[in-house]
Amino acid sequence: MTPHFSDLLVAFETHSVARIRAILDAGFDLSVVIDGKAPINYLIEMYFRSDRFPECLRLLLERGAILDDPKIEAILLDDPIALDAAVARDPSLLAHRTSMRCAFTPLIGATLLHVAAEYGHLKVAQRLLELGVNVDDSAAVDAFGLNGHTPLFHTVNANGNRSLPVMRLLLDAGASPTILLPGITWGQGFDWETTCLDVTPISYAQLGLLPQMHRTELDTYANIKLLLRAAGRVVPALPNVPNRYLGER
Repeated sequence: MTPHFSDLLVAFETHSVARIRAILDAGFDLSVVIDGKAPINYLIEMYFRSDRFPECLRLLLERGAILDDPKIEAILLDDPIALDAAVARDPSLLAHRTSMRCAFTPLIGATLLHVAAEYGHLKVAQRLLELGVNVDDSAAVDAFGLNGHTPLFHTVNANGNRSLPVMRLLLDAGASPTILLPGITWGQGFDWETTCLDVTPISYAQLGLLPQMHRTELDTYANIKLLLRAAGRVVPALPNVPNRYLGER
């Protein structure tokens, strides 16, 4: 393994800007390709989500790293000012589609709003809506008729419930909580890949209870309640959350 790369992965996994900077200062070459991927893609594909991600990414870009799709830079940086500047240069950017490996809900044939929703980037999500993007645009459908999800699906069972503010934003903007899809391949290409069949945003939220998804019961059912209310449905009492049986094991 390239010297310092294992240390860099740990820094990526924790979004430690200081550790990343120290490794780069020690001479790590961001242009090196490791197992077919540039180091910047290891950061982007990492399952951890936090407010420190944009700062980590910005540091890599400042040190010469290059995105596979530079058109999504402002989205990944959660930078609405940069987004405005990019749209001013190229108004067609608002219709741009991107494909990138994602640890959770797929980002294949995804809009900028899908990317913002996946990373929990509220500022650019809000700006995209202000600029007129369709809150219910669909991602690409695969050869089996799976995926084709709207940005809302990225928010309903996000890691650490990070995308809750974006979920609220999308629902307030009229995102449909009742869209039914044949299925979504969650974690595609990773060891935790799971094909989820016959999903709505509500049922997809509840799938956060699967052991491979590592979502908490309290977050899961809080999101379900929000989605049910948005759908105009009665919210049941749910008296056994968290589940007493599971708590006894």
